[in-house]
Amino acid sequence: MLYRTVKDTTFSAVGLGAMPLSIEQRPDEERAVATIHAALDAGVTLIDTADSYHWHADETGHNEYLIARALHRYGRDTSDVLVATKGGRGRPGDGSWTVDGDPAHLRKAAEASAERLGVEAIGLYQLHKPDPAVPWADSVGALRELLDAGTIRAAGISNVTTGQIHEAHAILGDGLVSVQNRYSPAVRDSEPELRLSTRLGLAFLPWSPLGGIRRSSLDGGSAPTSAGTAFHHVADARGVSPQQIVLAWLLSRSPLMVPVPGASRPASIQDSAGAAELVLTEAELTRLDEAWPGTDGAEDGKP
Repeated sequence: MLYRTVKDTTFSAVGLGAMPLSIEQRPDEERAVATIHAALDAGVTLIDTADSYHWHADETGHNEYLIARALHRYGRDTSDVLVATKGGRGRPGDGSWTVDGDPAHLRKAAEASAERLGVEAIGLYQLHKPDPAVPWADSVGALRELLDAGTIRAAGISNVTTGQIHEAHAILGDGLVSVQNRYSPAVRDSEPELRLSTRLGLAFLPWSPLGGIRRSSLDGGSAPTSAGTAFHHVADARGVSPQQIVLAWLLSRSPLMVPVPGASRPASIQDSAGAAELVLTEAELTRLDEAWPGTDGAEDGKP
């Protein structure tokens, strides 16, 4: 496993997106814990979660509780594991997502997340999504207060524009270490945010990084698009899975890229973690870029 260090925060080059372990069609707890343990065994030290990663309305923090239990049961040192959680979104239980960027809500949400995770300070706390009803500076200001209070050690922002990154950077300074937007071979409308994050020295954590290709038999999924077959062809030639090729492609886009693919089975995250050591040739990168130049994606989708 390769690692990225941003300021005082260290990320494994491939993280675990833990959302599938707690939302609809989630696995039982035994398999969920085994998936987290498999990630740790593979050298993954970044686990991405949120207080809103749950299914039913009355189980806020389900994913955070699950991760805390899995780490406690691991049986080995987990002091280097960075649990990156998020606040500012909710799930009423009907499948929809809400947004709440009120500073008072964010402060209480962060404190509750720290309690669920069983930590004195959250390693990385991310503002889940800008709230159109709340001035951006006010929401980000809550992160500044949480940093100053020692409730969180580092801050991140998600689903943001370049302007919002600039404003957050001005408010948070070195406290801001990451940006998390949707980005994949098929959806690259966050290319400007990726470039800006790299210039500012911020880790870029793309969500839904495998969008556009079949996830593979490990997690199921539909057949790849015609453009996505290029990733399958390169994978076949290398003798690896298509998702490893996608993740290796992502890692080639920036030295601060840290994809966080979701997983609900141990074999899936173990395979994804292998992408950290896979270096694509210039010819392979050219082939993939020419086959799939990317499209703009406007759907809100999952977080």
